Amino acid sequence: MSAVIALAVAASVLGAAERIDPRVLADIVMIGELGLDGRVRPVRGILPAVLAAAEAGYEQVVVPECAAAEASLVPGVSVLGVRSLRQLIAVLADEPVPEEERDEEGRPDPLLAGLRMPGTGAATGMHSMGAAQYEHAHDLADVVGQESARTAVEVAAAGGHHLFLEGPPGAGKTMLAERLPAILPPLRRAESLEVTAVHSVAGLLPPGKPLIDAAPYCAPHHSATMQALVGGGPGIARPGAVSLAHRGVLFLDETPEFSSHALDALRQPLESGHVVIARSAGVVRFPARFLMVLAANPCPCGRFSRNDELCECPPSAIRRYQARLSGPLLDRVDLRVEVDRLTRGQLAGDGSRGDSTATVADRVRAARERTALRLEGTPWGTNSEVPGRELRSRWHAAPGAMDEAERSLERGVLTARGLDRVLRVAWTVADLVGHDRPDAGDVALALQLRTGVPRGALMTLGAPA
Repeated sequence: MSAVIALAVAASVLGAAERIDPRVLADIVMIGELGLDGRVRPVRGILPAVLAAAEAGYEQVVVPECAAAEASLVPGVSVLGVRSLRQLIAVLADEPVPEEERDEEGRPDPLLAGLRMPGTGAATGMHSMGAAQYEHAHDLADVVGQESARTAVEVAAAGGHHLFLEGPPGAGKTMLAERLPAILPPLRRAESLEVTAVHSVAGLLPPGKPLIDAAPYCAPHHSATMQALVGGGPGIARPGAVSLAHRGVLFLDETPEFSSHALDALRQPLESGHVVIARSAGVVRFPARFLMVLAANPCPCGRFSRNDELCECPPSAIRRYQARLSGPLLDRVDLRVEVDRLTRGQLAGDGSRGDSTATVADRVRAARERTALRLEGTPWGTNSEVPGRELRSRWHAAPGAMDEAERSLERGVLTARGLDRVLRVAWTVADLVGHDRPDAGDVALALQLRTGVPRGALMTLGAPA
């Protein structure tokens, strides 16, 4: 018997024994595990279960007391939190409610072993601090130099574009990825419920904070299996990293070290925004619309570059290392940037420091507002979601703006999918700088960010004058 229905089964037995009036149970949904001591224990997935109950027309639910705040996120549903079966009987039989000892705050519950990780850091790589604290601790102004990479991070946040950062160790790839969630807009109410529901199913809601209202950040280790990335496991499948990063950032550091099968499994959720997992116990569908950031060294020793002669790796080793990232996966990445090694002058001076997180977040928010106004009445929310055929037929770039990109397609530098992605990025750049539609400069920057080939485009963004 599933632990989720243990409380409901016990109440049904008591109703059949006439300890409780069966009519009282008719319109109540009960969710919770029942311990041998009669205490009601929490289970995974309280929020999605209550959402399903509300959609089915139920207006009353009973849940473990520690999950009452989570269940109360659903509007129009009356939530009763109980600590034990004795308390539930007393409430339903209109008797005095007995006092029950409250579980100590933060005390690990043996029945939640493997379900709930306080702070969530060990399980998902998510930050558990508040948005303001996280922004203060991870400010973009801390990143020295890296003008192209900073621009790419801003464009990625504004348009929801996937990003690939390649460069030597210590250049700032991880710093840039960690600062990306803070410049993303806060989650809307519907998005917060989606994200919270996924983490509820995984048993990874931060303690004392039932609603996740900031973009999640998930950074799995490169030893993660395919099941850990896309979801799975024995019995009923659990959400993987792609779903835990829904509406947020999935950062894959040392990407070439991941299993090739695990990386190729990302291709389907990258396109569809969800992942479907089939098991003998049933088929589950988890949302997986995330912003992916890949980071890699240029070679096994990490010192290879166009201008650096320190690398001692043979050309064959460099080719094998770079070939670990498949072409179909990289073709789904909109932005590819080389992160250069920092110089002593950059580290010592203050002139190479860029805008703060707050400044960049304001530009990203303004760009998203322009995008939302243009896409109003459509099923898409960001430029990265708009199909290429819609961009070409409904929203046109300035005359001649796409000429260089189309020549790149003819020369084989871009695929047809790549050309569509350049156009999406160009619209994001236009939104950031306040243009009504992309001009040749916007497309040149998008093409440079897509191919990684310098084309003389201005690499700085700012609010329009």
